[in-house]
Amino acid sequence: MYSEVAKQLQTRIINKLKPGDMLPPERELVRRFGVSRNSIRDAIRSLEAVGLLQPRQGVGTVVREVPEDAVVTPVANVLLQKRKVINELLEVRNIIEPALARRAAVHASPEQIAEMQAALRRQEEKVHRGQLATEEDSAFHYTLALAADNSMMMKVVQVLMDLLRETRERSLEGEGRARKSLAGHQRILSALERHDASSAEQAMRVHLSEIQEIVLEKL
Repeated sequence: MYSEVAKQLQTRIINKLKPGDMLPPERELVRRFGVSRNSIRDAIRSLEAVGLLQPRQGVGTVVREVPEDAVVTPVANVLLQKRKVINELLEVRNIIEPALARRAAVHASPEQIAEMQAALRRQEEKVHRGQLATEEDSAFHYTLALAADNSMMMKVVQVLMDLLRETRERSLEGEGRARKSLAGHQRILSALERHDASSAEQAMRVHLSEIQEIVLEKL
């Protein structure tokens, strides 16, 4: 849906707008295209990715100087670029989080273990009720990063989780995805409770691999 919106917006930008013009407010675009806010946001982000639009804090979304090749850039390329960016972010997680899990198995305090256990209990309750457990998912990974006892790595994880927030929310809606996420977290926590660094690292690698497969399928 959002790719069709992106295509129409791209045509309007190239043919009717000039650099510095403001894009209509989100609510007006929702009404005009008859789609959800998420579809509008995805369309705008995809056009930002190829340089047609620029977000300005406190102002809105502004048309940029149109690149020379924008007229011949198909929306398919926009979607491929988004897929590439998300894939790269997931690869960064694959590099960082297994190492964090290994460190957390060594450094986690009883209080941090208890906090992760509580997060997974809340996640399990939501999964059983068929609800999204995005907050609990984030809480588990944030606490694990804290338990690794490296403040710089914690900041990196926060940025990654924020950048992937919407993608993670959508992936959790997939059939079986919520239960798979919960099972992955439980395997990681089990290794942390045993202070088994190697098993914690491997459990995290498996968990992230499952996430990446599901996320990329939905792009």
